[in-house]
Amino acid sequence: MLRLFNTFGRKLEPFSTAANKRAAIFTCGPSVYQRAHIGNFRTFLFEDILVRYLEYSGYNVERGMAVTDIEDKAIREAEKNRTTVKELTDRNIAQFIKELKLLKMKVPHYMPRASECVDESVSIIKKLVEKKIAYSHAGNIYFDPMKVRGFGKLFGLDMSKWPKKKRRFHKDTYPGIQWNYGDFILWHGCEISEKACWNTDLGEGRPSWNVQDPSMVLRHFRGTLSIFCGGIDNLFRHHDYSLAILESVKPYPMARCWMHGAHLFVDGHKMSKSKGNILYTDTLIKKGCRAEEIRFFLLYGHYRKRLNYSDKAMKAAAQRLRDFRDLVEAIGIKAGSARPAASHLSDSLRTAFVFFMDNDMSVKPAFDAMLDLLKKIDALLLTAPQAAGIIRTLKKIDQVMQVIF
Repeated sequence: MLRLFNTFGRKLEPFSTAANKRAAIFTCGPSVYQRAHIGNFRTFLFEDILVRYLEYSGYNVERGMAVTDIEDKAIREAEKNRTTVKELTDRNIAQFIKELKLLKMKVPHYMPRASECVDESVSIIKKLVEKKIAYSHAGNIYFDPMKVRGFGKLFGLDMSKWPKKKRRFHKDTYPGIQWNYGDFILWHGCEISEKACWNTDLGEGRPSWNVQDPSMVLRHFRGTLSIFCGGIDNLFRHHDYSLAILESVKPYPMARCWMHGAHLFVDGHKMSKSKGNILYTDTLIKKGCRAEEIRFFLLYGHYRKRLNYSDKAMKAAAQRLRDFRDLVEAIGIKAGSARPAASHLSDSLRTAFVFFMDNDMSVKPAFDAMLDLLKKIDALLLTAPQAAGIIRTLKKIDQVMQVIF
């Protein structure tokens, strides 16, 4: 049985769906004020493996991915580059889809842009104001966490530390992983000079980042999500904000399971423009890496553990993948065009894969166990049907991995 680590409760839990093996998944997506780097793609790859393994396990998966094309950073970046927010974000979205396909990730069923869900955001905010959970101040609208029982329950926030004095945080995002002890913004009232504004029942303005995920979820899904995924940095503030917003306007939990992927570092350091160590997929391809090697490197480490990129680590992972593929190629030659036959060898590969993947998607031990089994198989001693059976099993497994063939 598949067991996943639920951030809500901090423990491994058996995965189950409400009915009919249908899984509804919503995942954080790119903030398209800039290009996605390989650290971003590590998170998207863990989400891709999750979707693919659920499908391998017989689930019918419906997935949405948020595309953040309205936020403070996008407006500033567009102004800096003397372009419009739409031109900037359209260009980065097109690049993102191109790289998504390059790394053999499934394109989600829904990829709503925040700019497409303004009506839903306005509807949510109006309900929050009616419930007196949100209020207007100086042209903006803020959410008061003290009005919501259990606020911060995903992170495990100690609300006794909340200050008595009223504080408001007016930006979409703040650096670092500390908590902002105060009210957070839901709606930016527009000033005359601003361009990314909508004329709505709330007045001229735009929805904040924190209300965008709930608006997208409610646009495409009904009821509690099976899983909500994102990067570990979103566990600080953002996901508790989203959860509190949605659960304040709906009578059901936002998601049954919350999953968070860890960061990718480069040579022991967090990626940043100031350090000049941001890596993109084409950076690695120019270094001689193949797309499947990049995919393999990013998914080989467990998604909840920090992964460190170095040229040495990348080369070692690429060699391990080549070793695996060389063994598979030899078995494929022996198989020829024979009809596949079941064997204990095929069963052993399948069993090893499922055993480790069922344990919170442990890709590395699953891959290593299969590699060890392949090393023990003498392709010359196999019958052609046995070899064909092994290839059939591995092709099914590769529907998840997308690196073997």
